[in-house]
Amino acid sequence: MKVHIKVPIKLPPGVPGIGKRADGIERHINRAPSRTISNVVPWASIVLASAVAFAPVIASAPVVPPLAFMMLLAWRTLRPGLLPVWAGLPLGAIDDLYSGQPFGSAVTIWSLAMLAMEAVDQRFLWRGFAEDWLAAGLLLTGGLLLGAIVAGIAAGHVTLWIVLPQLALSILLFPLVTELVALLDRLRLVRVKQREA
Repeated sequence: MKVHIKVPIKLPPGVPGIGKRADGIERHINRAPSRTISNVVPWASIVLASAVAFAPVIASAPVVPPLAFMMLLAWRTLRPGLLPVWAGLPLGAIDDLYSGQPFGSAVTIWSLAMLAMEAVDQRFLWRGFAEDWLAAGLLLTGGLLLGAIVAGIAAGHVTLWIVLPQLALSILLFPLVTELVALLDRLRLVRVKQREA
């Protein structure tokens, strides 16, 4: 007489198996994130956010937050090594073309912001969202005030108080922009079928 004993085998997470992993992600053979998509999405999202300056919003004072600058800071806080430090230069130049600011203002402000975020990354290795929000708030404050000074010098009179509503709205909306960037980051890492070599 034969006795069959069935013992369930549980594979630890990360060990190749059949079906779904313990964390609920379905296994796919021959699937990996696309290099093209994962490299293009951060740059394209910031460039598209720069185009928001063409939105038909009529106001006597700046009200619309600098979405492209917020996206740059959100990508930098969410994925610190994804954008190089020099990314502020070309992305700032594109933003200058769209925003109508004197050319070179966003190039300078964004490059300084990227250098400041690099210094924050070196100094504070372990930080949470509150610290990232504080750092982004300080950089948004500095960026908007410097932009107002540059625009005021070009116009002939500097009025810093005019950017206060835009600054408050920018700091309050930064968590929503970070959530949008997290969604784009998940989209960036979608697994696609690899071609046979």
